[in-house]
Amino acid sequence: MTHAEPNERFTALYRTHYRQVYAYAVSRAGRKLADDVVGDTFMVAWRRLDAVPAAPLPWLLGVARNVVRERFRDDIRQASLAAELRAWVVEAAGDVADGVAERAAMLAALAALREDDREALTLTAWQGLSAKDAARVAGCSTATFFVRLHRARKRLEQAMSDTATAERHRPVRIPEQEYAR
Repeated sequence: MTHAEPNERFTALYRTHYRQVYAYAVSRAGRKLADDVVGDTFMVAWRRLDAVPAAPLPWLLGVARNVVRERFRDDIRQASLAAELRAWVVEAAGDVADGVAERAAMLAALAALREDDREALTLTAWQGLSAKDAARVAGCSTATFFVRLHRARKRLEQAMSDTATAERHRPVRIPEQEYAR
Protein backbone atom coordinates (compact mmCIF):
# COMPACT_ATOMS: atom_id res chain seq x y z
CA MET A 1 0.00 0.00 0.00
CA THR A 2 1.22 3.48 -0.76
CA HIS A 3 1.11 6.20 1.86
CA ALA A 4 -1.90 7.84 0.18
CA GLU A 5 -4.00 4.66 0.26
CA PRO A 6 -4.20 4.35 4.09
CA ASN A 7 -5.01 8.06 4.35
CA GLU A 8 -7.80 7.75 1.79
CA ARG A 9 -9.16 4.59 3.39
CA PHE A 10 -9.19 6.16 6.83
CA THR A 11 -10.78 9.36 5.52
CA ALA A 12 -13.53 7.35 3.83
CA LEU A 13 -14.02 5.28 6.99
CA TYR A 14 -14.28 8.41 9.12
CA ARG A 15 -16.67 10.24 6.77
CA THR A 16 -18.90 7.21 6.36
CA HIS A 17 -19.19 6.18 10.01
CA TYR A 18 -18.51 9.27 12.13
CA ARG A 19 -22.19 10.09 12.75
CA GLN A 20 -23.05 6.53 13.77
CA VAL A 21 -20.07 6.24 16.11
CA TYR A 22 -20.92 9.65 17.57
CA ALA A 23 -24.56 8.65 18.11
CA TYR A 24 -23.44 5.46 19.81
CA ALA A 25 -21.01 7.41 22.01
CA VAL A 26 -23.78 9.84 23.04
CA SER A 27 -26.08 6.94 23.87
CA ARG A 28 -23.40 5.30 26.02
CA ALA A 29 -21.55 8.23 27.59
CA GLY A 30 -23.58 11.41 27.04
CA ARG A 31 -22.86 14.46 24.88
CA LYS A 32 -20.13 15.82 27.13
CA LEU A 33 -17.96 12.72 26.71
CA ALA A 34 -18.98 11.66 23.20
CA ASP A 35 -16.30 13.66 21.36
CA ASP A 36 -13.56 12.04 23.45
CA VAL A 37 -14.97 8.56 22.84
CA VAL A 38 -15.22 9.17 19.08
CA GLY A 39 -11.71 10.61 18.94
CA ASP A 40 -10.24 7.63 20.78
CA THR A 41 -12.25 5.21 18.64
CA PHE A 42 -10.95 6.63 15.39
CA MET A 43 -7.43 6.82 16.82
CA VAL A 44 -7.59 3.06 17.38
CA ALA A 45 -8.98 2.65 13.86
CA TRP A 46 -6.08 4.66 12.44
CA ARG A 47 -3.50 2.69 14.40
CA ARG A 48 -5.08 -0.65 13.49
CA LEU A 49 -6.28 0.23 9.99
CA ASP A 50 -5.16 -3.14 8.66
CA ALA A 51 -7.39 -4.88 11.24
CA VAL A 52 -10.53 -2.95 10.27
CA PRO A 53 -12.88 -5.41 8.52
CA ALA A 54 -14.70 -4.80 5.25
CA ALA A 55 -17.92 -4.11 7.21
CA PRO A 56 -16.38 -1.70 9.75
CA LEU A 57 -19.36 -0.36 11.72
CA PRO A 58 -19.71 -3.24 14.22
CA TRP A 59 -15.93 -3.21 14.70
CA LEU A 60 -15.92 0.57 15.28
CA LEU A 61 -18.80 0.37 17.74
CA GLY A 62 -17.01 -2.46 19.55
CA VAL A 63 -13.94 -0.24 19.85
CA ALA A 64 -16.13 2.65 21.07
CA ARG A 65 -17.70 0.33 23.64
CA ASN A 66 -14.25 -0.65 24.90
CA VAL A 67 -13.15 2.99 25.01
CA VAL A 68 -16.15 3.85 27.16
CA ARG A 69 -15.47 0.93 29.48
CA GLU A 70 -11.77 1.64 29.83
CA ARG A 71 -11.85 5.39 30.04
CA PHE A 72 -14.82 6.26 32.18
CA ARG A 73 -15.90 4.85 35.50
CA ASP A 74 -19.42 3.44 35.68
CA ASP A 75 -20.79 5.98 38.14
CA ILE A 76 -19.47 8.99 36.21
CA ARG A 77 -20.77 7.60 32.93
CA GLN A 78 -24.14 6.69 34.41
CA ALA A 79 -24.56 10.14 35.97
CA SER A 80 -23.68 11.81 32.67
CA LEU A 81 -26.01 9.60 30.66
CA ALA A 82 -28.87 9.99 33.11
CA ALA A 83 -28.45 13.76 32.98
CA GLU A 84 -28.42 13.63 29.19
CA LEU A 85 -31.57 11.53 29.04
CA ARG A 86 -33.28 13.83 31.55
CA ALA A 87 -32.30 16.81 29.37
CA TRP A 88 -33.82 15.10 26.34
CA VAL A 89 -37.00 14.47 28.33
CA VAL A 90 -37.16 18.12 29.40
CA GLU A 91 -36.54 19.27 25.80
CA ALA A 92 -39.18 16.91 24.46
CA ALA A 93 -41.71 17.82 27.16
CA GLY A 94 -41.56 21.48 26.11
CA ASP A 95 -43.26 20.75 22.77
CA VAL A 96 -46.98 20.25 22.46
CA ALA A 97 -47.08 17.66 19.69
CA ASP A 98 -48.30 14.18 20.59
CA GLY A 99 -45.27 12.63 18.92
CA VAL A 100 -42.99 14.63 21.15
CA ALA A 101 -44.89 13.53 24.24
CA GLU A 102 -44.44 9.92 23.14
CA ARG A 103 -40.74 10.59 22.60
CA ALA A 104 -40.46 12.07 26.09
CA ALA A 105 -42.15 9.02 27.59
CA MET A 106 -39.86 6.72 25.62
CA LEU A 107 -36.74 8.58 26.70
CA ALA A 108 -37.86 8.63 30.33
CA ALA A 109 -38.52 4.89 30.21
CA LEU A 110 -35.19 4.31 28.48
CA ALA A 111 -33.39 6.33 31.16
CA ALA A 112 -34.93 4.09 33.81
CA LEU A 113 -33.45 0.93 32.28
CA ARG A 114 -30.16 -0.72 33.18
CA GLU A 115 -27.18 0.08 30.98
CA ASP A 116 -27.17 -3.37 29.31
CA ASP A 117 -30.83 -3.01 28.36
CA ARG A 118 -30.26 0.48 26.92
CA GLU A 119 -27.30 -0.81 24.95
CA ALA A 120 -29.24 -3.70 23.40
CA LEU A 121 -32.11 -1.42 22.41
CA THR A 122 -29.99 1.42 21.05
CA LEU A 123 -27.70 -0.84 19.05
CA THR A 124 -30.66 -2.22 17.13
CA ALA A 125 -33.08 0.72 17.12
CA TRP A 126 -30.81 3.77 16.96
CA GLN A 127 -27.73 2.31 15.31
CA GLY A 128 -29.71 0.04 12.99
CA LEU A 129 -27.46 -2.97 13.55
CA SER A 130 -28.59 -6.51 12.92
CA ALA A 131 -28.69 -8.82 15.93
CA LYS A 132 -25.54 -10.52 14.66
CA ASP A 133 -23.62 -7.23 14.40
CA ALA A 134 -25.02 -5.93 17.70
CA ALA A 135 -23.93 -9.19 19.37
CA ARG A 136 -20.43 -8.61 18.06
CA VAL A 137 -20.42 -5.11 19.57
CA ALA A 138 -21.79 -6.40 22.90
CA GLY A 139 -19.25 -9.23 22.97
CA CYS A 140 -21.72 -12.10 23.09
CA SER A 141 -23.27 -14.72 20.81
CA THR A 142 -26.18 -13.83 18.55
CA ALA A 143 -28.47 -16.15 20.53
CA THR A 144 -27.48 -14.48 23.80
CA PHE A 145 -28.05 -11.07 22.26
CA PHE A 146 -31.54 -12.09 21.10
CA VAL A 147 -32.37 -13.05 24.69
CA ARG A 148 -30.96 -9.76 26.00
CA LEU A 149 -32.89 -7.79 23.39
CA HIS A 150 -36.14 -9.61 24.17
CA ARG A 151 -35.75 -8.96 27.89
CA ALA A 152 -34.76 -5.34 27.29
CA ARG A 153 -37.89 -4.79 25.17
CA LYS A 154 -40.06 -6.28 27.92
CA ARG A 155 -38.42 -4.04 30.53
CA LEU A 156 -38.83 -0.99 28.28
CA GLU A 157 -42.50 -1.81 27.79
CA GLN A 158 -42.94 -2.09 31.56
CA ALA A 159 -41.02 1.14 32.17
CA MET A 160 -43.19 2.96 29.62
CA SER A 161 -46.29 1.62 31.32
CA ASP A 162 -44.95 2.79 34.69
CA THR A 163 -44.14 6.23 33.22
CA ALA A 164 -47.63 6.54 31.71
CA THR A 165 -49.22 5.57 35.03
CA ALA A 166 -47.11 8.13 36.90
CA GLU A 167 -48.06 10.84 34.37
CA ARG A 168 -51.78 10.13 34.80
CA HIS A 169 -51.48 10.39 38.59
CA ARG A 170 -49.33 13.53 38.69
CA PRO A 171 -51.27 16.54 39.99
CA VAL A 172 -51.68 19.46 37.62
CA ARG A 173 -49.77 22.50 38.87
CA ILE A 174 -51.17 25.92 38.16
CA PRO A 175 -48.60 28.71 38.24
CA GLU A 176 -49.04 31.17 41.12
CA GLN A 177 -49.76 34.03 38.70
CA GLU A 178 -52.93 32.22 37.70
CA TYR A 179 -54.19 32.48 41.32
CA ALA A 180 -53.83 36.27 41.24
CA ARG A 181 -56.39 36.69 38.48
